[in-house]
Amino acid sequence: MALLLRLYGILDAAYFLDARSLLAAAESLASAGCTLLQYRDKSNNARVMLEQARELKRRLSSHVSQQKRDVGHPNVENSITLIMNDRVDLCLAAGFDGVHVGQDDLSPESVRKIIGPDRWLGVSTHNPEQLAEADKSSADYLAIGPVFATSSKEKPDPVVGLEGVRRARQLTRKPLVAIGGITRANAASVIAAGADSVAVISDLLRDPRKSAEEFFRILR
Repeated sequence: MALLLRLYGILDAAYFLDARSLLAAAESLASAGCTLLQYRDKSNNARVMLEQARELKRRLSSHVSQQKRDVGHPNVENSITLIMNDRVDLCLAAGFDGVHVGQDDLSPESVRKIIGPDRWLGVSTHNPEQLAEADKSSADYLAIGPVFATSSKEKPDPVVGLEGVRRARQLTRKPLVAIGGITRANAASVIAAGADSVAVISDLLRDPRKSAEEFFRILR
């Protein structure tokens, strides 16, 4: 079973001017202690995505290792968990630690056959029926949302609210990630409603390191 951090950072390529700014944000989040990151790109072609994903893994691996060397940590192996959104093929090709799929992607069991037993598998759900079905799968964690109104999707699913998070918590014992419109102002209420982790995009964009540090203080 996945052990989720309170903060699940999502790096959506649509929010960055270029790969350089995306990679810089990823390093800043890692410096703040955000070691669970998802790479999401809905517009670039597979070649560009694979290049960015491999560079993301390379930089974060060396970044965390150097941090540990600086403080004399006995284990200097990579401790960043990198999740690929949707693309199972790119997850494997880039050597990511897991993949996150939605309702319109491959079924969880089809994905599990491809990625094997050791990589993480996350599944997005948007209502009690979808969550109950995903709970039966081999998914390591489930996501519920959008909790609040969000601009990260062109055609978002209906808002579930905090009550939707509470209901989801009743339906599964798997780790639960809440997503959609989550900010520093409302994150604590989402955790109180039963989520194990909050997935954040927009509220990490401005000064990522400082923003992540504030999230961690709020979510203690």
